[in-house]
Amino acid sequence: MKFLQLKFIPQSTDFALLFLRLTAGLMMFFNHGLGKVMNFSTMTEKFPDVIGIGSAPGLILIIFAEFICAFLIALGLFTRAASLVLTIGMGVAFFVAHGAKLSNPGSGELAYVYFVIFVVLLFAGAGRFSLDAKKAG
Repeated sequence: MKFLQLKFIPQSTDFALLFLRLTAGLMMFFNHGLGKVMNFSTMTEKFPDVIGIGSAPGLILIIFAEFICAFLIALGLFTRAASLVLTIGMGVAFFVAHGAKLSNPGSGELAYVYFVIFVVLLFAGAGRFSLDAKKAG
């Protein structure tokens, strides 16, 4: 039964936060933000105007979140502020664009998972292995 306690794996909240920041930040950056930046002109025409400010301004805001803020999170720089921006972005994506659906076609499950991750980072911060910690120390 001692094996099931997983004591052979060191416990480290800071390492867990580093892993979470790197994986979520870089996945958001490469899988979502970069594509929007590279295809801005074609995406502007079809990007949904879910918050009523127009397609182009909405796309610019989500690019700021998914490209700039995601990269900042991966670096661990301004992590809580960047997490707030992404929490809002993913909240809008899940609750407004996807109608808070977690299953079936048009599901916002991925937006919800990202939403939860960025809420965790918003409250927890970047951890010791980050540029935020280097600035404070």
